[in-house]
Amino acid sequence: MHSRTTHIGSRDFHFRTAHNDSPKSVPSAQRSTQLVLPLIAIAAAVFSLLLLLASGVGTRLDIWQFRTGLALVRYAGYTGLACALLAIAVGVLAIRSRYRLGIALSLAALICAGVAFGIPYTWKVQAMRYPRIHDITTDVDNPPKFVAVLPLRKASADYPGTAVAMQQLKAYPDLKTLIMPVTQDQAFPSALDAAKEMGWEIVAAVPSEGRIEAVATTFWFGFKDDVVIRVVPAGARSLIDVRSTSRVGISDLGTNAKRIRAYLAKLQPGR
Repeated sequence: MHSRTTHIGSRDFHFRTAHNDSPKSVPSAQRSTQLVLPLIAIAAAVFSLLLLLASGVGTRLDIWQFRTGLALVRYAGYTGLACALLAIAVGVLAIRSRYRLGIALSLAALICAGVAFGIPYTWKVQAMRYPRIHDITTDVDNPPKFVAVLPLRKASADYPGTAVAMQQLKAYPDLKTLIMPVTQDQAFPSALDAAKEMGWEIVAAVPSEGRIEAVATTFWFGFKDDVVIRVVPAGARSLIDVRSTSRVGISDLGTNAKRIRAYLAKLQPGR
C-alpha cells in the first residue's frame, strides 16, 4: 500500500513538475513584437545622426549650399529630440518587461539621438552668446587690409565699420595688438611660422610690406575664412595685428576670435 502511494505520488510530482517547467519567459512571438519599437527607435536615431553628419559632408563636397547644410543641422536637432523621447519611452517598456535586448537597443538609440540633438543645440546656444558679426581684428581703428585673397572672395573685404567694432570691443575686449620685443625682420618669420603651424593655407607673404595672408578652413562645414597679418616696426620692437573674416554667414559663433587668440598664443608661448 505504501509502495503504491509512493508510486502515485511520484507520478503526480512528475506531472506537476512538467507542468510548472513550462516556459515562464515571454513567447518568442511576443518577443518579436516587443523588438519592433526598439528597432524603430534605433533606426530613427541613426537616421537623425546621419542627417547631422551629412550636413557637413555635403557642404564640404559642394553637393549643396551652406544654407542647405545649416537646414539639415536644424532638422537633425528636431528629429534627434523626437528620437530621444521615443527611446526613453521604449526603454521604459523594455525595463518593465525585463527585455534586455530592448533595453540595449533603447540605450543605443538614446545615445545616437542625444548626439544628433546635442550638437545643434550647443551651436544654437553659442549663437545666442556671441554677437552677430564675422569680421574680427586686433585693430578696429586701422584693420589690416586684404590684397592677395580678394580674387578668392565673392563678398567685399572692406571692414564693416564702427557698429561692428563696438560689438567686437564689447564681446572680445582681450583682442589687442601684440607687441613683440624684436625687430620687424625677426618678427615676420615668427609670424609666418605661426601661421603655418595653425594649418592655414598661405596665400601671400610679403616681408617688405609686413603682410601675410592666409585661408583657414573650418572643421565641420569646410567654410573658408580669410586671415591677414600685419607686422610693422616700432623702434626696436614690432607690432602685430591680425584680422580674420568669414566669407559667408552673419554670425561666426566666435570662430574668428578664437582663431586670433590661438594664433597670438603661438607667438607668445610663455604667456
